[in-house]
Amino acid sequence: MDQSNVELQLKTLPESPGVYQYFDKNGKILYVGKAKNLKKRVTSYFTKNNDSHRIRVMVKKIHEIRHIVVSSETDALLLENNLIKKHQPRFNVMLKDDKTYPWICIKNERFPRVFPTRKLVKDGSEYYGPYTSFKTVNTLLDLIKGLYQLRTCNYDLSEEKIKNGKYKVCLEYHLGNCLGPCEAYESEKEYLKKIEAIRQIVKGNFKDSLQQFRKQMKEHAEKMEFEEAQKIKLKIDVLENYQAKSTVVNPKINNVDVFSIVSDEGYGYVNFLQMSHGAIIRSHTIEMKKKLGESDKELLELGITEIRQRFNSHTREIYVPFKVEMGEDIKVTVPKLGDKKQIVDLSTRNAKYFRQERFKQMKIVDPDRHVNRIMAQMKQDLRLQEEPRHIECFDNSNIQGTNPVAACVVFRDGKPSKRDYRKFNIKTVEGPNDFASMEEVVFRRYRRLLQEGESLPQLIIVDGGKGQLSSAVKALETLDLRGKIAIIGIAKRLEEIFYPGDSIPLYLDKKSETLKIIQQLRNEAHRFGITFHRNKRSSVALNTELENIPGIGEKTVVELLQNFRSLKRVKEASEESLATVIGKARAAIIYSHYHPKT
Repeated sequence: MDQSNVELQLKTLPESPGVYQYFDKNGKILYVGKAKNLKKRVTSYFTKNNDSHRIRVMVKKIHEIRHIVVSSETDALLLENNLIKKHQPRFNVMLKDDKTYPWICIKNERFPRVFPTRKLVKDGSEYYGPYTSFKTVNTLLDLIKGLYQLRTCNYDLSEEKIKNGKYKVCLEYHLGNCLGPCEAYESEKEYLKKIEAIRQIVKGNFKDSLQQFRKQMKEHAEKMEFEEAQKIKLKIDVLENYQAKSTVVNPKINNVDVFSIVSDEGYGYVNFLQMSHGAIIRSHTIEMKKKLGESDKELLELGITEIRQRFNSHTREIYVPFKVEMGEDIKVTVPKLGDKKQIVDLSTRNAKYFRQERFKQMKIVDPDRHVNRIMAQMKQDLRLQEEPRHIECFDNSNIQGTNPVAACVVFRDGKPSKRDYRKFNIKTVEGPNDFASMEEVVFRRYRRLLQEGESLPQLIIVDGGKGQLSSAVKALETLDLRGKIAIIGIAKRLEEIFYPGDSIPLYLDKKSETLKIIQQLRNEAHRFGITFHRNKRSSVALNTELENIPGIGEKTVVELLQNFRSLKRVKEASEESLATVIGKARAAIIYSHYHPKT
């Protein structure tokens, strides 16, 4: 990837939390970093003058940028830690040692201890976290200690040893911090009830604890003990911002490969997340061209095989979004909920981001391929017989019934073709009538195209629901074009798409490119029509002889033309009929102007 391709990647980075990785021309990892906003952070390396010689040298060596999108800044922090420890990049200084973020451990033993640790030991103990700050860990442990008395000694409290009186209570018991299970002063059953409550707290279910803290804070404040109240407030803040779950590190998930796929008409995008001891250590996405319209299942199976060979992966289990056939040696898991489902969702999210970036890059470097893909997608989404390379959209503008006009905008290959836009004055319709106006302009537009031998569009879009669509279809029938041009109506309220003769509308995905292009057409037709309508209305109002009558302003002129439709009718109107529209005083002025007393 040359420097111009690095620039292309910078333009298409997502504005999401995540981790970025820089590689040199030999594919060797140079640096791993985290970001709240990937686009801003990565771009800053290339736009700012870096004071550090180390950073300047690194930027010169960057040949490729890769990134992994995660759901939060905390997850980005944890994932950065995993990747630095795994790959030991040359330009990273921090986090290269064997220290990791802290966990809270509930030890697998009789009368379990609860304590912080940086090491995960596979002995059946429960680990919660990791936490990005010891402050959070200490607050949680302080909370637990304040609510529940637990033992801190590391004795083996087996039933037999307690019965034989091997242990004696220590100072912690006399201070009230422990209830003395070592001398059987507390039963195992009662102790385990406390452990279950602690599990809920470290999982983030501490509504009751927060209420208790707020009560204590209020009591201290009432007693003017503001320092104590502030200490408790800090604890409340930490707990309210506490995130119990991390998607990128989970000790319950061992060594597995996670795969997902998103696809469109021509390509499939397969993402791979490699999990080692509960941590993501690699993310990679490949683009696969569809040759014979393969299904997502077939593409995913091919992608899994290719990626596992490329990275020499021999894990015995894979997580995927749906069932695939991978032979008897590999266990295929399709998670439905919980931690495993979250990790598959994260993989899908990264595949979607990769696809979006490829589209943006394609739009810049290969606009023809971009257009072809969108046209194929629109054909599929709207169930058309052919690609809508030429689309026309109609909109009526008749604000308060004055100067009814209509607009027709034209898109070619998904982009506005402004020289082909047309505007229409409504000629045959009296008063505001959207349906009849639509029929008139659609008829006039395509009668003219037929007469002049011009090419017809593959798709007509009508701004409005069933009524406007039916009127447009009538016009096509009159011209014997019904069935020869696809036509749809789009209703504003819920973005419903109607087809002729079908009472059930089609709903497109709100994020789909097809809907975005239809909305763009509709908005452009509305803008073009409104502009024409305003210009016409003001020119009619300002250029009429009514404006020249002393004491009559533009607003009065517009009201008269709205009601009487023409200057001739205003001249012929009686003083009484004028008064019903503009009041007696102004009616008398206009009537006397056109009917002077001799």
